[in-house]
Amino acid sequence: MKDQSVHDIGSKPALRAELLANRAELSADARSAAGRSLRDTLLGVPQLEMAGAVAAYVSLGTEPETHGLLFALWKRGTYVILPRLLPDGELDWASYEGPDSLVPGRFGLMEPSEPARGVGAIASADVVVVPALAVDRTGVRLGRGGGSYDRALARVSPAVLTVALLYEGELVDSLPREPHDQRVRAVVTPESGLHLLGGAD
Repeated sequence: MKDQSVHDIGSKPALRAELLANRAELSADARSAAGRSLRDTLLGVPQLEMAGAVAAYVSLGTEPETHGLLFALWKRGTYVILPRLLPDGELDWASYEGPDSLVPGRFGLMEPSEPARGVGAIASADVVVVPALAVDRTGVRLGRGGGSYDRALARVSPAVLTVALLYEGELVDSLPREPHDQRVRAVVTPESGLHLLGGAD
């Protein structure tokens, strides 16, 4: 990653392009190793250990790998819900019942095949794990630009841990923020583990 001061200025599209290019340079082995490290760290986070229900997501492409995390949570009896992207950009949610319960959805996303539980189901989660391209130290999250997760996170109680999964170098000093952007309360990176962040709304 380049020096993090470059993220103090600039447009979101330019930042996304840079971050996606950096991720594309990672080998499959590096992505797998990062996913295992993130899984192991998250499984030891007290809020996740105590959580009865966790909202998470199925990783796609060069995102930090989540399949191992989902399987581990499911095997230890945690109720896991995963998103389904609706035509209007909202996220519906359904339960994860193991790897065989995932089916192809919109835009190549893997989605749960179980009955939909509604866009408000995320509000029942004790911990919410979200994707991000970068997060700054106040919790501002840079996503892919569709706004789906900002709308979903707006339904989550301020008392709930919302955590983004990142590679090293993607926790940055500052990011541009728009009024609708929802902050996250923590990030996990493969080498430095869990970071609790300030400034969440």
